[in-house]
Amino acid sequence: MSAVDAHAAGSLTVVGLGPGSAAQRTPAVSAALAAATDILGYQTYLDLAGPFAAHQRVLASDNREELHRARHAFGLAAGGARVAMVSSGDPGVFAMAAAVLEALDHADDPAWRQVRLAILPGVSAAQAAAALAGAPLGHDFCALSLSDNLKPWAEIERRLALVCEADLVLALYNPRSKARPDQFAQALALIRARRAAHTPVVLGRDVGRPAEQLTVTRLAALRPEQVDMRTVVIVGSSRTRRIERPDGGCWVYTPRFY
Repeated sequence: MSAVDAHAAGSLTVVGLGPGSAAQRTPAVSAALAAATDILGYQTYLDLAGPFAAHQRVLASDNREELHRARHAFGLAAGGARVAMVSSGDPGVFAMAAAVLEALDHADDPAWRQVRLAILPGVSAAQAAAALAGAPLGHDFCALSLSDNLKPWAEIERRLALVCEADLVLALYNPRSKARPDQFAQALALIRARRAAHTPVVLGRDVGRPAEQLTVTRLAALRPEQVDMRTVVIVGSSRTRRIERPDGGCWVYTPRFY
């Protein structure tokens, strides 16, 4: 059992692990994990966050149970536990911070309002991939999730079209999964109709983890099978450029000055 204070509300800290490696995790996040009595999260992210001390209770749940996990965390914290909610990347970017705040917003238990809540940022997947590639996010950009689990596909297509019209660099999260094998191809067709064939594209897969892969290609050459749920896709704007390197690779950047 966790060591808790039954006479006072505890704390809930939502932590962003960054892309995966401990070296890219902030000291504040590491301290929050070490101080927690209870640690909640999706098993894959818990594996990245560990190892944990013997006295810490680790509670894994399915990646699709975000609200249930958030409510569980508030219940523990309201009872006096020091809870850490683990999220990959930045918890405020398509991750657990929004689910935690939604659970609090709709809570009936007044004790949840007494919980000391904190959200600690982390390096998001697009930032990590962009740093490896150069500076493709160097000017205005948009982050968009292609998952239609929480919003209609028609809305995703509408937003994609508007982003292309605005000529923003586009960071695509959750691009393609086994349950959604065809939607990335649809999104790609929409983007290709609005952006030049030579537009630079950065694919960052498992960035910051042992299987890290970075691919720089062009919009015309991009194939849907190159992309999965562990990939973040950065599509350049009309101003995004490539600089060839002596080693055969290249840098990608978007100039800040027009």
